[in-house]
Amino acid sequence: MTEPFEVITVETDRVACDGGGGPLGHPKVYLNLGAEGHVECPYCSRLYKLSDAARAAGHAAHAH
Repeated sequence: MTEPFEVITVETDRVACDGGGGPLGHPKVYLNLGAEGHVECPYCSRLYKLSDAARAAGHAAHAH
């Protein structure tokens, strides 16, 4: 397994990723972290990981 491009710790179980590069990025995609508490962006391989505090709260911090 290769190391992820970048690991981003988040407080919610749903994130939006656009590559972060402006015109060098990619189309915005919405990703669900799911029961595992992490997800890798299929475009740029950034790894989004739920913070320990949010995980302990039982995913209570949902974005609305």
